[in-house]
Amino acid sequence: MDKSNQSYMQRALELASKAAEIGEVPVGAVVVKKHTGEIIGEGYNRRETNKSPLAHAEIIAINEASKNLGGWRLIDCDMYVTLEPCAMCAGAIINSRIEKVYFGTFDPRFGAVGSTVNLFDGRFNHCPEIESGVLSEESSDIIKEFFKNLRNEKKSKISAIN
Repeated sequence: MDKSNQSYMQRALELASKAAEIGEVPVGAVVVKKHTGEIIGEGYNRRETNKSPLAHAEIIAINEASKNLGGWRLIDCDMYVTLEPCAMCAGAIINSRIEKVYFGTFDPRFGAVGSTVNLFDGRFNHCPEIESGVLSEESSDIIKEFFKNLRNEKKSKISAIN
């Protein structure tokens, strides 16, 4: 695996950890300008915090990258995200013209670039490339640990009531 891909995904994992710390599903994303290697957008899930279904890591990272570039077209940009994008995020990736998406782990329930559907399959005007499995174990572990802790918290609350 390319060391730069690993370092960008490592940054996405750091952002996912920030999400977990505030009680959000731990997903992190970065947008990288390919020819400079600069991270121009970062995001982590903030749906509960922002009380918005739109506050996904990818959307936040795309918005920041667009502001930094001064336009909505993220040409010559790649995205690194810890979890396979959902349909909303895949649509935003297509519309923003991101060239390639690297993701860590598949999302069998909501993933829209291979798991439930593949919105990058060539039916749209712009079709990003995909590379899955970048730091997949780490990406999977952070999500599994988050939901395990959530289940344990629920059990503790139920036990305290009884």
